[in-house]
Amino acid sequence: MTLRSRLLLALLPLLPGPVALGVTPVDPLPPQTRTAVSALAVKGVSTTRATEWVRRLTDEVGPRLAGSAGDRAAIAWGLALFRELGFSNVRAEEVPVTAWERGVETAAVVSPFPQELVVTALGGSVGTPGEGITAAVVEMKTLEALEEAVKADPDAVRGKIVFLNRRMARGRTGPGYGATVPARSSGAAKAGPHGALAVLVRSVGTSTSRFAHTGSTSYVPGGPRIPAAAVSHADADLLERLLARGPVTVKLVLGCRSLPPAVSANVLGEVPGRERPDEVVVVSCHLDSWDLGRGAVDDGAGCGIAIEAARLIARAPRRPLRTIRVVLFANEESGLAGGTGYAARHAAELPKHAGAFEADSGTGAPTGFSWSAAESLGPALAAVAELLGPLGAGTLRAGGHGGADISPMAFAGVPLFGLSQESGAYFDIHHTADDTFDKIEPASLDKGAAAFAAMAYAVADLPEIHARPAVPAAHGAR
Repeated sequence: MTLRSRLLLALLPLLPGPVALGVTPVDPLPPQTRTAVSALAVKGVSTTRATEWVRRLTDEVGPRLAGSAGDRAAIAWGLALFRELGFSNVRAEEVPVTAWERGVETAAVVSPFPQELVVTALGGSVGTPGEGITAAVVEMKTLEALEEAVKADPDAVRGKIVFLNRRMARGRTGPGYGATVPARSSGAAKAGPHGALAVLVRSVGTSTSRFAHTGSTSYVPGGPRIPAAAVSHADADLLERLLARGPVTVKLVLGCRSLPPAVSANVLGEVPGRERPDEVVVVSCHLDSWDLGRGAVDDGAGCGIAIEAARLIARAPRRPLRTIRVVLFANEESGLAGGTGYAARHAAELPKHAGAFEADSGTGAPTGFSWSAAESLGPALAAVAELLGPLGAGTLRAGGHGGADISPMAFAGVPLFGLSQESGAYFDIHHTADDTFDKIEPASLDKGAAAFAAMAYAVADLPEIHARPAVPAAHGAR
């Protein structure tokens, strides 16, 4: 039996059967809601336009680093597409961002054996002097090991390049990322106060290629700011082997620098609700990307899913009770200005947000949703998940913040939903020059867009808002 046949059979309206004591279970989905959700789920077994939106974004705009010319082109692209699709209330809501540019980036082993290294500056890093930094390398497996080393010897890293060498574990859903990313995000901030001259971080990724993985790093306000770069796994392995034999000296040259403050924008469009247009369900992704590749998987894929989900809902015979607001968030990669800006700008209406959804897990097949809301919403979500089972998207996981961009809405009690996807290969290309359109999986994106549309429609069409308990603003921070 084909997937379409199995899905259609699963979605046929079922007549109530005999139950104990003659009691018929109450369906948590109103009949018309169930019909609309079922019809949207079926879209996942045919071709949608999700991949088209990714292709257009990557081909027509390309990389979209916050505050760059590519970022501005992406905002114009999003506004034009939303108008083309007939969304209502299309607008750009400006947010201030910190601009940064990469420049030259080279590294090489000077001794014991001359070897070129593939490196890339971490976002937000300061550059080296023009002549670069040449120094001995000291290896640390973790940030904790760094702290222990300087406790034992305050000069352990002084005048040296610190090589943070923790390998990320591979998994179906990338479980090693959370354990590994602190070295990238705060390695320079931790090593600088102890006199280190620079930091090299083993790429936070799972590829065996010679691409280096970028990503943001940050400094302690008022503290020392030392250059930070990621080194490809192949070259991290080389450094590891050479250090096992004896002293190693490396020369690092980075031309990266901060630019004057800039302005970016969230791009918004709406599918007005049929009865309660002032109540909102957000479907979202982030529009910005790192500058090395084309931002196809991170997060062009999420944009394709969110835009197509909104388009599918707009074309449904019966629009949901509430407004669907599609948001392409700015500056997720290097500051989260889009998400925090949206939450601040819309603070007065957040109590009328029945939910916020985010897609930011790449191009893999959908497996279900994480959700954080009142337990009373559980039965309705379970009913939708059953309809999404034939797409492979029927798993529900309680908890989580839904996604980095929507997490700032947690303080207001907005229910948060994240699209879960197969991501075993996601961190092979994450934040690298290899993040290009050829990595997109069209059939998986079709399923993801349909599942996203179906779940968002259901939440937008339920009679009540099932708000989550309000939490401090920092709870959902990335």
